[in-house]
Amino acid sequence: ASANGTRVSGLRAPPRTPVVLEPGVVVEAGPVMLMVQAARSAREPPMTKTVPPGASSTAMKRLDRLTALVATSGLSVILFGETGVGKEVVAGRLHGGSPRASGPFVRLNCAALPEPLLESELFGHERGAFTGAVKSKPGLLEIASGGSVFLDEVADLPVPTQAKLLRVLESREVLRVGGLQPRPIDVRFIAAANRDLRQLVAEGTFRRDLYYRLNGITLSIPPLRERLDEVPKLAQEFVLAAAKRAGIAAPALSRGALEALEAHPWAGNVRELRNAIERALVLSEGGTIAPEHLGLEGEGLSAPAAPADAITGGLRGDVQAYERARIVEALESSGGNQSRAAERLGVSRRTLVSRLSAFGMTKARDRRGADKA
Repeated sequence: ASANGTRVSGLRAPPRTPVVLEPGVVVEAGPVMLMVQAARSAREPPMTKTVPPGASSTAMKRLDRLTALVATSGLSVILFGETGVGKEVVAGRLHGGSPRASGPFVRLNCAALPEPLLESELFGHERGAFTGAVKSKPGLLEIASGGSVFLDEVADLPVPTQAKLLRVLESREVLRVGGLQPRPIDVRFIAAANRDLRQLVAEGTFRRDLYYRLNGITLSIPPLRERLDEVPKLAQEFVLAAAKRAGIAAPALSRGALEALEAHPWAGNVRELRNAIERALVLSEGGTIAPEHLGLEGEGLSAPAAPADAITGGLRGDVQAYERARIVEALESSGGNQSRAAERLGVSRRTLVSRLSAFGMTKARDRRGADKA
């Protein structure tokens, strides 16, 4: 290794000392970043390389470079970051920049299904394997063969399912629930977690061997509050996308709205920003998006208030009624816990409390708490 600050897997290499480089190792020499790969046969087609849109922050530029580099490899990838930070977007870039881009990209939220149904979705099942299995069904791993599978919230996989997934990773074969004959698959695994899997391994809730099978490389995605210079660009993208879905012309973001967006802490990350923009698009009624349409709090900005005893009519009233119903539903499903409800809604807890006050729901909430006491 040289004495010019070369890093191997993030660690500075000792000067004038040979270092063994294994496949999957990332080497940084100044502005140049390389990843070691096993030699390919001359008959193999050249690997395509798609560079995702660049981000302005240093952290995101580095992540984009790594994503484009890792995409061309066959490495399994773990994406680590807070809820709503954009892990699925990065997973899509990994697939789109890979030689498997023309194959399927299959997504599964491991926390969304109970264990029996999760295994059936993941591995498939044969007819008669359980009550209701009236016909055979391929699992997502079979469907994804030739492409990539994205396992979101992989930390929530039940331990028995972890063992079965490990066998798939080792054998590259999948056995359907109730099946006798394994089926070969060709899948690249991309997993995502908002909890440190190494800590879960130490606690015994996540299998060590599965962690090392999935962890060809880990890409950490910074929270939005650490890359606020990206907010205006992302906000514009979300305005265009939301307006296209609604079939309307994209409104402009006022200077005040942009300042409010840049001042907000974004506890809910990119998901909260997307929700704020989609809400503002409706509340602006086709006009320029102003700060009061965002429903945020921060640096002197308060959420728009609605009368406590009545909700105004028209389109704005419909939106407010829908928002109020969503808040009530989130609170009920979270057992009244405001932090969990805010996470379900993709907003910060401060924003949720502000909206509760705006809708005159604070006293009702206090009464429910008093009744429980």
